[in-house]
Amino acid sequence: MQAKIEHYRVFKAVADNGNISSTARELYLSQSAISQSIRTLEDSLGVRLFSRSPRGVSLTADGNTLYEYVSGALSLLEAGEVRLNESRELLRGELTIGASNTLTECYLLKYLKQYHRLYPGVKVRILNGTSKRVMNFLNNGTVDIAFATTNEKDERFESYLCFKTHTAFVAAADYPIDFSKTYSLKEISALPLILLEKEAGSRRFLEDCFLKKGLRLEPEIELASYELLISLAGIGLGIAGITEEFSGDALRTGTVKKLKLKAKLPERAVSMLSPKSGSSGMAARKFMELIRTP
Repeated sequence: MQAKIEHYRVFKAVADNGNISSTARELYLSQSAISQSIRTLEDSLGVRLFSRSPRGVSLTADGNTLYEYVSGALSLLEAGEVRLNESRELLRGELTIGASNTLTECYLLKYLKQYHRLYPGVKVRILNGTSKRVMNFLNNGTVDIAFATTNEKDERFESYLCFKTHTAFVAAADYPIDFSKTYSLKEISALPLILLEKEAGSRRFLEDCFLKKGLRLEPEIELASYELLISLAGIGLGIAGITEEFSGDALRTGTVKKLKLKAKLPERAVSMLSPKSGSSGMAARKFMELIRTP
């Protein structure tokens, strides 16, 4: 196929120039090589493409028909090559990332800003969802990279550990509870809890931790938005189960205070996931390089 495309390139150049010798100079080939290429193409198609005269060559009726298609096809190929080159140089392209709203805001925002400054021609899309959902996105090719909180390595993907997270229970500073006391998980489960909805990865994690102790969580308030956890706990509506790394401002300013726990809850890992095949495009590879750069 590659050889035939070269024959078509020679054919178009000869048709445009109307002369074999000038085409040979243009393409840095010998006149005999140009003539042989045309003969090979004519033999393969079973038609004459050019009429020859002392003044040069001109297209036959069959040659004119072929020229219309070859001209359009080569133009498309050239446009494709230009587009690929632009994509390789990241003058343009697309990058689709899967991550939760919280991870996007609390972790990815600075990298997205830096990436856009470096590669303004790349269109970036963010598909939000739970960790389970964005991992499904990655598995079916909907996103190029996924950021998810996981407890176990998923053999379907390449994984890079971004950071560890820690779970805590917090309440407003003036909430009627003894902050000096150390609470058991059983005592925590009996408090008026504010948790994320059951589909959220952090909620499933908490459910598992408590179920291992034979305890069930029955929150008074369930939310789809992580940001509201802090807000509602901050106004005294209950005890929120939060991720410390995503709640630094509220903890630092004293909007909420941590309850002491007798049992230390396991750490969780936020990882960057990419296809196992290593088939990520240049736009995705450059973003992953930013994440990996200290």
